[in-house]
Amino acid sequence: MKKRDLYIDAIKPFIGKDLIKVLTGQRRVGKSMVLKLLIEEIKKLDSSANIIFIDKEDYAFDGLKTDKELNQYIETNAKPKNNYLFIDEVQEIEGFELILRSYNKKNNFDIYCTGSNAQIFSSELATYLSGRQIIFHIGSLNFQEFCVFHNLDNNQESLLKYIKYGGLPYLIHLPDDDAVRFEYLNNIFATILMRDVVNRHQIRDPRFLNDLLKFIADNIGSIFSAHKIAKYLKSQQISKNVSLILNYLSYIEDAYFINKVKRLDIQGKKHFEVGEKYYFEDIGLRNAIIGFKMTDIAKIMENIVFLHLKNKGYKISIGYIQNKEIDFVAEKNNERIYIQVSYLLSNQSTIDREFGNLMDIKDNYPKYVVSFDSFSAPNTYNGIIHLTLIDFLNQF
Repeated sequence: MKKRDLYIDAIKPFIGKDLIKVLTGQRRVGKSMVLKLLIEEIKKLDSSANIIFIDKEDYAFDGLKTDKELNQYIETNAKPKNNYLFIDEVQEIEGFELILRSYNKKNNFDIYCTGSNAQIFSSELATYLSGRQIIFHIGSLNFQEFCVFHNLDNNQESLLKYIKYGGLPYLIHLPDDDAVRFEYLNNIFATILMRDVVNRHQIRDPRFLNDLLKFIADNIGSIFSAHKIAKYLKSQQISKNVSLILNYLSYIEDAYFINKVKRLDIQGKKHFEVGEKYYFEDIGLRNAIIGFKMTDIAKIMENIVFLHLKNKGYKISIGYIQNKEIDFVAEKNNERIYIQVSYLLSNQSTIDREFGNLMDIKDNYPKYVVSFDSFSAPNTYNGIIHLTLIDFLNQF
């Protein structure tokens, strides 16, 4: 098993604590593997650990469909003490929250579970558990993990592969061939769409859902609104009302397929109520939807920078100051950074725009410009730090 220390190190302090450890994230990003890595850590810490592992994507556990069936299985396999309960894709079991709450009250169970629906774990589950859970978001491989998993040198050539294929872990088992890898990515896309969106929400028009995702994929980095999308669709002879579009967007977001990022008035320190950007949870799946083109690299770069910040635990907004846009305002531990993303700093007008927007911000928080190309021998410009994309992914 390949290590994923970013997540294991975050979860380890909570092993044995009276909290349900919930691992959320898009399907196929490696949540099951993180569970198995946690089991190995627990075995090192507790030689008497009784591991109860339930994988709802394994047919062997297909009979566990309700809370009563789940309870019976746990009771059959439990021991008087040191029980560690792991349930993979727990949302597939009806009434699972009742079981989690019940066994969390017992002093001989430490509980871990994974799930692929944000609505269940952010609101529905919280209602039942009353703050007894801690949630960890598991993402697809970051660039450093991608290089390790694929046994690649950490260089520009590997970065281009990452930009094309994204970070779903199973890709390491497939040949380095566009047709094969994008066939796999297209199948994962279809699975997520059907199981976590169409079936769960009883979508009557999956074709429109697919068209909506294509529109988002082609407009990464653009400000969205349901009214804007409706207007575009009308120009394509597709008539959909605003409320339906908003519902579909929330369903896709709940499946961890896309991330909504709100706009922030930097001076007023308030978020705008309308107009946001969307970024994909895995860039390879984005490329599978509309195809990979080098002409899209600026959009893809922006998505990759977003994912890197998210995986580092930042709360992210799109910044506005004096009608100028700042690509990312990232906050963590009461600290803030500002980031502009540009494919190439090849002319003075681009340099003036990317650095100039940041210079208009008068606070003393760190400011960065990230580009694909090198800029100059010193890595600063009027006090603003410049990083190439590969340096940002490795050093930040």
